[in-house]
Amino acid sequence: MMKRVFSAGGVVYKFENGDLKILLISTKEGKAWALPKGLIEKGENSKETALREIKEETGIDGKIVDEIGETSYWFVMDGEKYFKTVKYFLVEYTGGEITPQWEINSAEWFSPDEAVEKITYKTDREILKKAIEKIYGQNIKS
Repeated sequence: MMKRVFSAGGVVYKFENGDLKILLISTKEGKAWALPKGLIEKGENSKETALREIKEETGIDGKIVDEIGETSYWFVMDGEKYFKTVKYFLVEYTGGEITPQWEINSAEWFSPDEAVEKITYKTDREILKKAIEKIYGQNIKS
């Protein structure tokens, strides 16, 4: 039997000396770069989950400025098949220092081009590109 799970996360950004920086997390001993996200807990809405997960995984605080979109994918864990839907938000950095949580290898700020190049999963890359377009109001190269 298939289980459905719902997560939320965000593309966290800030401007440093006029340059756009994007926050990515590294998982699986640094083998995968991704966007911070996690499971929606009982009593939470997707916006609350996104901000909580970003804080838990990276130590960074932010505020939601827009919705970006959703991704869905299948995965198998412990012999069970899951269908996961993740809702992503555009999140402006408001404070905090990077302090990665136990399940996260590291978290770092990247330029938009570096982030698009570094991110591991195609679905995350599409969300990231949409976020950058929203920030700049223009398209970026693939």
